[in-house]
Formats: sequence, C-alpha cells, structure tokens
Amino acid sequence: MAALIQWDNAKYSVKINSIDEQHKKLVALINQLFEAMSKGEAHEQLSAIIQELIKYTETHFGTEEAYFKKFGYDNSAEHENEHKKFVEQIKKFQSDFEVGSVTLSKDIIFFLKDWLINHICGTDQHYTDFLLSKGVK
Repeated sequence: MAALIQWDNAKYSVKINSIDEQHKKLVALINQLFEAMSKGEAHEQLSAIIQELIKYTETHFGTEEAYFKKFGYDNSAEHENEHKKFVEQIKKFQSDFEVGSVTLSKDIIFFLKDWLINHICGTDQHYTDFLLSKGVK
C-alpha cells in the first residue's frame, strides 16, 4: 500500500534538520494510522497510534515553541494558537473515538494529513529564515 503522504524535501522542508526530522515522524505516524485503518486493525491498535500521534505532536510543538520563546519570534502567539487548536481537535477526536461516538474514517485521516501539510507549507515556513538567522539547525 502506498503511503498517504510522501515526504518531499523540496515542498516540506523548513531547512532546520531537527524540525524536519520531527515533521517526518508526524508524517510517518499519520501514514501508520492510515495503513492500520485501511487494514481494518483493531480499535486498540488504532487507539495506540492515535495516542502516540498526540504525544509526539505535543513534543514537536513544544520544540518549536521553545525556539520561539528563546529567540523572541514575533509571530509566536498566532503560531502557538494554531498548535493549541489542533491539539484540542485531535484530543476531542481521541476522546470521541475511545467512547465509540466517532469512528476512524478517511475524513479524519485526510483532516490530519491536510492540517499537517498546510501547517508545514504555510505557517512553519514563516519561521525558517528567523530561526536560521539565530543559528538553529
């Protein structure tokens, strides 16, 4: 089965290796969730992947936000607000999934994919030059 998201440095790289590696991990987790859903894997397996995705998303956002704070990034409040809203959405989905009021569907998977790609290609690209100028690699 082909991956839902194929990493493409030309499109997705923010030119900061540590952040690109975290983005690649998030892509891999979304691909893993898509594959597990497509294979009809058990609720417990899907739940574990969703939990890992949430945990790693929070770790990744924490990395970006620590750089923003350390170097005084001007657009940090707006960027962090996007992070907060996404984490709230995915935690709400997880909660609903756990109690059975929502199922994992392609709509959810494509929401995750689209949000991540749009965030990397949009909002995240805005900090590239700023963080590179501060020596972040």
